[in-house]
Amino acid sequence: MADGVLSFPLTSFHDDGSLDPDGFRAYVAERIATGPGAVFPACGTGEFFSLDEDEYRQVVTITVEEAGGRVPVVAGIGYGWAQAVRFARIAEEAGADALLVLPHYLVTAPQDGLVAQLEQIAARTRLPLIAYQRGQVAFSVASLKRIADIPTVVGLKDGHSDLDRLQRLTLAAPEDFLFFNGAATAEIQARAYATVGVPAYSSAVHAFAPEIANAFFTAFQGGDDGTVDKLLRDFYVPLVELRDRVPGYAVSLVKAAARLRGCPVGPVRAPLTDPSAADLADLELLLAAGLDLVGAAL
Repeated sequence: MADGVLSFPLTSFHDDGSLDPDGFRAYVAERIATGPGAVFPACGTGEFFSLDEDEYRQVVTITVEEAGGRVPVVAGIGYGWAQAVRFARIAEEAGADALLVLPHYLVTAPQDGLVAQLEQIAARTRLPLIAYQRGQVAFSVASLKRIADIPTVVGLKDGHSDLDRLQRLTLAAPEDFLFFNGAATAEIQARAYATVGVPAYSSAVHAFAPEIANAFFTAFQGGDDGTVDKLLRDFYVPLVELRDRVPGYAVSLVKAAARLRGCPVGPVRAPLTDPSAADLADLELLLAAGLDLVGAAL
């Protein structure tokens, strides 16, 4: 998975909010054609929290069909362990290769509970699990060692960006345990994560501009600091500043950018809201400038 950008596709909806399977199939096929290291349907960017079980089944099934075994498909699951297992079984039946366990719903839990959540899920699915620490989920070193002992827990995605804690976790983990940079707009912190042994990262930009995401990845992997700096300064930092204007823009701004490029993804579902006209205009200018940096067109 470290050999390419980790792609987190958007989920396509019609204007009335209903699922658009045909639009999603066309969209996810385009993402896979750009050669990501893995594709993660129905996760945060894919609005997992807003999907019912039938919609989830369609999204994962379509992704597996379009991937055709060329890249791993890692489906998102979440909520309490009983509901997470329901989604896990759907993903397993659909042919997913692994599961990303999103942070559980609402409550703050002690370390024993965080471990037990993964134990309960692992006992009920054969698929490999990647834990996702973000929000109310943060594993201690002792807990990391415990979850790494669960045979099917193979990795951890980090969204806290606490590099002190993360370094301690990477040093405590088995050598073959996977770690991923899951920070919002992960490219901003790609260098910092790499210094503690975590070079792999997810890319929200890949959801709407794989040309930019792949150009950054190539430069980052090749040690081309000049290109990395230029992309960060002229595209990624302004994107983060725009994203931070309104809660939820981490998803809805990404979806708006995909629509600007003609991708059939539709609007976001409530409680998210689509960007304002003013923010959309700023996004279009930034997107055009970012694509120009890598020799691509809007």
